[in-house]
Amino acid sequence: MLVFGTQMHIVTFLFVCIEIVIFFYLVIYRLARPDDRKTFLNIILISLLIVYNITGGLFPDPNFPGSIFAQVVVAYATGFITPCYFPYYVYKAFGLEKMRFHAYKGVFLFLMLPYFLFVIVYAKSNNLDNAKNLLVLPVLYAIWVIYSLYKSIQYKYGNNFSSKESKEEVTVLFLSITPWIGLPFIAYFNLGQAQEALITNGGFLLLLALHVKRNIMQIREEHQGLIDSKLQLLDWNKNLQKEVNKRTKELEKINEQKTNTFVNLAHETKTPLTLINNYLEEYIKTKGSSEELTIVKKNIDKLSADIVNFFDLEKFNKGFAVYNHNQISNFSEILKDSIVLFRVYSMKRNIDLNENIENNILVKADPVSINRIINNLIENAIKFSDDNCAIEISLQCIGKKIFFSVKDCGYGIPPEMHTKIFEPYYQITNQKKSIQGMGLGLPIVKKVVQDITGEIKISSNPQKGHGTKITVIVSSHSLTDDEFVSFVAATNIHETVAQIDMEESKYDERKQTILLVEDNISMINYLFKKLQEKYNVFTAVNGNVALQKMKNKKIPDLIISDVMMDVLDGFTLAKIISENPLYNHIPFIFLSAKSSKNDKLKGLKLGAIDFIQKPFSIHELLQKVESILAYTAKQRQSLVGTAFNSIAHVENIKSQDASVKFAQNCQFYNLTSREKDIVKLVRQGYTYNSIGEALFISERTVTKHVQNIFEKFDVSNKIELINKLNT
Repeated sequence: MLVFGTQMHIVTFLFVCIEIVIFFYLVIYRLARPDDRKTFLNIILISLLIVYNITGGLFPDPNFPGSIFAQVVVAYATGFITPCYFPYYVYKAFGLEKMRFHAYKGVFLFLMLPYFLFVIVYAKSNNLDNAKNLLVLPVLYAIWVIYSLYKSIQYKYGNNFSSKESKEEVTVLFLSITPWIGLPFIAYFNLGQAQEALITNGGFLLLLALHVKRNIMQIREEHQGLIDSKLQLLDWNKNLQKEVNKRTKELEKINEQKTNTFVNLAHETKTPLTLINNYLEEYIKTKGSSEELTIVKKNIDKLSADIVNFFDLEKFNKGFAVYNHNQISNFSEILKDSIVLFRVYSMKRNIDLNENIENNILVKADPVSINRIINNLIENAIKFSDDNCAIEISLQCIGKKIFFSVKDCGYGIPPEMHTKIFEPYYQITNQKKSIQGMGLGLPIVKKVVQDITGEIKISSNPQKGHGTKITVIVSSHSLTDDEFVSFVAATNIHETVAQIDMEESKYDERKQTILLVEDNISMINYLFKKLQEKYNVFTAVNGNVALQKMKNKKIPDLIISDVMMDVLDGFTLAKIISENPLYNHIPFIFLSAKSSKNDKLKGLKLGAIDFIQKPFSIHELLQKVESILAYTAKQRQSLVGTAFNSIAHVENIKSQDASVKFAQNCQFYNLTSREKDIVKLVRQGYTYNSIGEALFISERTVTKHVQNIFEKFDVSNKIELINKLNT
């Protein structure tokens, strides 16, 4: 039964349709698994099979264009190419190593070569039956391939076919491969198209079924592996989460212990600080104040304020109430009182405080907390502003909202740091100042503002202009008949603003020179006063200023530097100095609050003589400075002495060489003893008369001897004589 009026049998057509479907399935599977080599081999196999079935089913057909000869040649070509592929297929797909010869050589010698002979004979004789007689060789080769296939499977499984996999593979390979290897045999006996399609395609479908079965098993194994991996990952994640929770609790416990230890330590300092402060105040009242006592008082107050801030922040973090906000405060009056105190100290830096304060603005909050907000914001504004500028302070009530803003005239804060500055202990390094604290002021302001259900905003961008504006927004309050306004005294802010009060002394040639690099004004002022009694002291607030002073002033004999400084830190300064041949001989001492081993090692690796940690003993520092400068002075004297001795030694050698040459020349020119005495005095610049007096002879005798000497040396004057004596 033929289809579509062609020579193709309905059985062949059905197989072609089935195989086209299988082809697309394999292509999709290959796209899903691009690394699957066996699927690629199957795609080639089924493609050859489809081509074979189409050409074998349609050719030869007189109704088709082209000669019958060409159609027969094409039909037989596909019938030979497909068997040629099978040895390579089983060699690669099933790992049959013994099929290597047939895959790469045998098919070309015993299948392709006979095919070309078949085409030649058919073309010469135009008789297909005569040409078919040449297919005897491929038929015999097919039997050899089948035998080799058996031996290859036997070798693969070590002559053991007891396993299910080996039995299955042997059965399917023989049932599927044997008909295909025997295609030349089928062609030789000229079996019908339907029988040929059933035998060959049936074998392939068995092979495909084995391949599909193994793919299904592989996919199941992979799927089960994924499930097992997922379960294992879930189990690991669960265990990991437990471990993380365990470690987190341990770390929280350790952190809480450290915090409690620190809190207890800070708490223990409050009592001695209170006693020191009270006794100091009593002493100042009775004995009077001095500059040193003022510095001590200021630093004690600063330390006390830092401890208070620390305790308050810890209370906020633990949810404890710090302030009683069931009070009514006059925001306007508290702000005005604080500005009066700040203005005194801002004027010393020529900073104006421009205020725009609306009167009688009330807020429901503890007056102490409002005072703290005001002091922190104005203090920061003065601290981070440049000299000779103006700070804008505004307090306005718009609707039911109070807007309190402070705008400084400093460098500004980058947008990415706007949230970080409200984190505890965070400090903006590029704005480090000598009076920078612990980084607790703004976090406390934020906590207070949140307590009274307000918000805080920041506006600052160094790229768009200088200055930072911080605005606090809270709800206003209207006083009722049964309420009253609470008052609080303005906090003394004497300790919060640094005062620069130091003038460098005049240079004294008799003193050694020290360059002091420190950004803390109180510290640099203290060290300057202690060192200037014995040394010339130049000061700098950062490394950049220090380098400029070294260029403009005398090169120092010693550099004492802090590590953490704005613009250019101490480590960078030491590195620059060590790489400069003009400065790398200068002794360097680090004086820093950094106390880790790595920091100390880093400083010493940069060439520092010593790394002194704060707090330190001033007497120890002064003794080290004296010892280092005395040692460098001795080195300098030793170097000068060595150089002088070297020069004297060279001159002595030259003198000895000249004496030897003089004696040799006197001997060479046969001078008498008297003539030698006269020549020595001539060399020393004596006149004839002086020579006669020295040798107790007459000037005439001297002249006669000199004439004889000139003749012996062949010269005409004393200069030529002296030159010859020295050569």
